[in-house]
Amino acid sequence: MKIAALAGGVGGAKLADGLSRILPENSLTVIVNTGDDFDHFGLRVCPDLDTVCYTLAGLANPVTGWGREAETWHVMDSLKQLGGPSWFRLGDRDLGTHLERTRLLAEGFTLSEVTKEFCGRWDIKHTILPMSNDHTPTIVHTDEGQLAFQDYFVRRGCQPQVSGFHFESIASARPAPGVMEAIQDAGVVIFCPSNPWVSIDPILSIPGIKETMISDPDGKQIIAVSPIIAGAALKGPAAKMYTELGIQPSALSVARHYGSRTNEGLLTGYVFDILDLDQEKDIQGLGLSTLVMNTIMESSEDRIELAKEVIKFSKSLNLSKN
Repeated sequence: MKIAALAGGVGGAKLADGLSRILPENSLTVIVNTGDDFDHFGLRVCPDLDTVCYTLAGLANPVTGWGREAETWHVMDSLKQLGGPSWFRLGDRDLGTHLERTRLLAEGFTLSEVTKEFCGRWDIKHTILPMSNDHTPTIVHTDEGQLAFQDYFVRRGCQPQVSGFHFESIASARPAPGVMEAIQDAGVVIFCPSNPWVSIDPILSIPGIKETMISDPDGKQIIAVSPIIAGAALKGPAAKMYTELGIQPSALSVARHYGSRTNEGLLTGYVFDILDLDQEKDIQGLGLSTLVMNTIMESSEDRIELAKEVIKFSKSLNLSKN
């Protein structure tokens, strides 16, 4: 069975890594948010794409979950000494990725072609795809005006109050080559535990992607794993965003965000943490089958266990359908 996973950021990368460790080679395609991508010092930086790639390659910083393991910071230290903008920290090893990506893009290669080349160099056994080769920056609407995502997230430390989002040029964006085929061929589509607003929604907003997910007349399984646990996000501003948008942050709120297939939404199944067991009845009331378990991935074993249980859950949904 082929699996397509939608991911962005550290939580998404962790589950993608767990899936990559238990699935046969080339049976997993990870479709990654590129709304966070931006140009810095003339370099194209792809934070979510790099986090997923580094994680599956075994190169990620095990403490932060992002950036490179055993990173050094000589360039940034020198930059800061000279008074340059040091708000977005790029490690020395990480800079090599951005330099080569930018060089290849300038030569006419697409982002998906560059990503394929890098994955081959890093010996990644599954397919990682950017959601699009088109640049579709995420813009955060705040009480300080509209901010590019990295300005909001890193430079301002998520401090401005959020009132909404939009994704520039999304209506004319096309899925990267292989994205639609991966979704069509997948028996299961998994929304990894990534921020629904700024990691998964950009992918779903590309014309054709959402429609392809639900076009299978037999109904492929679409399962989301909640990034909200006990009212909080383990990493990132998802819970803060929910609160500022006037929505109580919870596993139930995330389930409502995606909706159930039976009520004209997307999901057929939903996975959330045991700490939110008291919400199961309300979540099932949305028309969703549920799996309640530990979803906090503190170790490689946790990633593998969650991945195994999500796959087992998807198979149980297929059995109950038949």
